[in-house]
Amino acid sequence: MGTAPLEGAGMITGLLLVMAAITLDDAPSRQQVLVVVGADGTPEYGEMFREWSARWELAAQQADAAFSTVGLDARGDTTDRDLLQRKLKEAAAAASEEPFWLVLIGHGTFDTRTSRFNLRGPDVNATQLAEWTKPIQRPLVVINCASASGPFINALSGPNRVVVTSTKSGFQHNFSRFGNFMSTAITDPAADLDKDDQTSLLEAFLYASAQVAEFYEQESRLATEHALIDDTGDALGTPADWFRGVRAVRVAKSGAASDGLRANQLCLLRSDREKLLSPEVRTRRDGLELQIATLRTRKSQLLEDDYYQQLESLFVELARLYASTESPADAAE
Repeated sequence: MGTAPLEGAGMITGLLLVMAAITLDDAPSRQQVLVVVGADGTPEYGEMFREWSARWELAAQQADAAFSTVGLDARGDTTDRDLLQRKLKEAAAAASEEPFWLVLIGHGTFDTRTSRFNLRGPDVNATQLAEWTKPIQRPLVVINCASASGPFINALSGPNRVVVTSTKSGFQHNFSRFGNFMSTAITDPAADLDKDDQTSLLEAFLYASAQVAEFYEQESRLATEHALIDDTGDALGTPADWFRGVRAVRVAKSGAASDGLRANQLCLLRSDREKLLSPEVRTRRDGLELQIATLRTRKSQLLEDDYYQQLESLFVELARLYASTESPADAAE
């Protein structure tokens, strides 16, 4: 947003406004994005990882989200692992209903028992990260763009969180390109499958996965990475090819609930209409949408009249919620 030149008393007023804006920007009421850049291994990878991180920073700026990194600054006495743990403690202590986005960019390893994300200095494994994020009560998004990242879903899956990994298991240990495509898809209008003027986390995941598949096809190479998304807390995860549009059309053999509903509600860069909703209203809206989706899965188990009565009740409540957020000018249109 541009500003006019400040002179004399106007300059003092302007500086005070800037200081107030900085204070507001630091408040926990905004979404937060923490990008962790791991050990690069070679300068070529390091350049890639910094570019992907820069895209996330730009996305955070566009979304007016707080942004910070681990792994890019010169190392002092504190290891990157300790710094990551400290930042997650701060995220847990902040009283907020806005999502906290944790993005891991780098390499991963798996020794048949433990999956690790490679940091400069001591690595962090899936179990440690699960323990450090356990106190975070606000919506949590974890996107692990590293190779061998699949087991992070098993460790981190839980209520009120979405976990994305670039591989389906720890045995997919070749370099992963998913992070490249995910860093662009998160704000790419082309990824907006349902055309609601914003790209959800689910849509970005699906778009990035499609681009990964296209890369391997064009290179005539066997795909060595298959991303998963988990938002039901069952630690199973769902691949992109189980979806048609933003709806999962395949069901696990266990009959577990399909992933994707919650992830499709989370948008880093929100539409103008979405920005009008307070975190409290958005939370209520998301809950009603999940109830509607759950009810639809139980349609065959209910009497037809009961099903439609329950569905109508939820839609009426949803409509009232939206009506309560309209301004007089909106209502007049």
